[in-house]
Amino acid sequence: MTLNKDYSKYKTQQAEPEASSMIETFRAIGYNIETAVADIIDNSISANAKNVWINFEWKGAETWLSIKDDGSGMDNEELIQAMRPGSKNPLEDRSNKDLGRFGLGLKTASFSQARKLTVISKKKDCKSIFWTWDLDYVNHTGNWHLIDFMPSGFSTKALDNLPSGSLVIWNEIDRVVKHLKKEDNAALDKFLIIMEQVKKHLAMVFHRFIESKKIKIYFQDNEIKPWNPFLVDEQATQSFPEEPLHNGKVILKGYVLPHKSKISEEKYKEAEGTRGWNEHQGFYIYRNERLLLAGDWLGMFRKEEHYKLTRIQIDLPNSLDADWQIDIKKSVARPPLMYRDQIKNYALKVRGQAVEVYRHKGKTIQRTPGQQFVPLWIDHKRADKWYYKINREHPLLEKIKVQSRTEPDKAIEILLRFIEETIPTKSIFIKESEETEAQGKPFEGKDQDLIKNTMQIMFDNLIKSGKKPEEAKSIIVNIEPFNLFTHFLEFIN
Repeated sequence: MTLNKDYSKYKTQQAEPEASSMIETFRAIGYNIETAVADIIDNSISANAKNVWINFEWKGAETWLSIKDDGSGMDNEELIQAMRPGSKNPLEDRSNKDLGRFGLGLKTASFSQARKLTVISKKKDCKSIFWTWDLDYVNHTGNWHLIDFMPSGFSTKALDNLPSGSLVIWNEIDRVVKHLKKEDNAALDKFLIIMEQVKKHLAMVFHRFIESKKIKIYFQDNEIKPWNPFLVDEQATQSFPEEPLHNGKVILKGYVLPHKSKISEEKYKEAEGTRGWNEHQGFYIYRNERLLLAGDWLGMFRKEEHYKLTRIQIDLPNSLDADWQIDIKKSVARPPLMYRDQIKNYALKVRGQAVEVYRHKGKTIQRTPGQQFVPLWIDHKRADKWYYKINREHPLLEKIKVQSRTEPDKAIEILLRFIEETIPTKSIFIKESEETEAQGKPFEGKDQDLIKNTMQIMFDNLIKSGKKPEEAKSIIVNIEPFNLFTHFLEFIN
């Protein structure tokens, strides 16, 4: 970078950040243990690792966790540089396969969970080397100093079975196991639940790497199977054509997942992910095939039950990190304003199809050519409000009319049963959720003489049965839908 201003005439003053304060600030960036472990694996992938092993040993407050890979490894100078906070300038050009950006991932991810970070590394045909960050030592000395400390139970021989690679070790994992006792079975159970969440998170974040066999990830020596959010192997999954953005650098691809009735119970349970079907709807943003953001509408829509089958993949290159405001944790992304409308319009098409699948339970109505489908209920607009009405042309009504001549009570009962059983509840719910103010009220915008005349007839009948006028009006006002038209009572006589 060249300076376009002469700074020689200005007085300067060194203002180095205080080590103890800055390193504790790194701990508060906002990682959880799932995102922290994933960030370490990013480094393994950038180092061309083919295998990653995550292991831990339960020892209460002394529990440790390690991430080992068979990547290219580092020599002493490279390891020191990698452990230096801010080891990369986010403005510099990077390999299009690089999953890092700020040069902070290894440090901030590790510091967010543990007070001691040790890295052992080995380049091909070289000896293993190691360095440790000890946050207590940094706080005590106020210096940015690594120490050549090796945690108990580990040694440089940890990588002897690999030609090259690195091993990241977390000790004093105070964010998860602080003050816990090794013999506390309840604490162990909670810890194992957290570890299971970590495993599921990795299965989701790196599913494309695992599916394409670019990498294998082992958790306590068990290979992690990928969790693909789009159910691409299911026949009933509907995929939409890809849509390019930013001169083809960004690709949108929508999926409508199958209705529950179209897949096995086991597959349905698996597809709901760690947060449930509703929470997993939305955009899935990938950068270089690594999932950054899972199930988020980016402020464009609300999460609603009837859109739960909608999942849309967005692929980005790492050259657009700044444009999409990718954060340090790689868990936040925001599309540039100039592309929001295009993304939203694409999503509207996918969401529209998802609603149809949800509404009709995934059924495809087979219609005879030339034969029109006849619904019992029809949704329609009156002025600017939505209503539902019975289809007067429905063949059932003709049958009811005929039967009413000889068996009126039975005909009415049949009609009421069909109305009760076919109320379009899902369609009503969807419109109510989307256009709350556009739902019409009974007889709104229509000639209301029917209401007034019916109330008068009911009033007359009640008077004939011995009711006093005020008593008759009190009865009518408590009958639906006449309770909505109490102002007509003054016209009744």
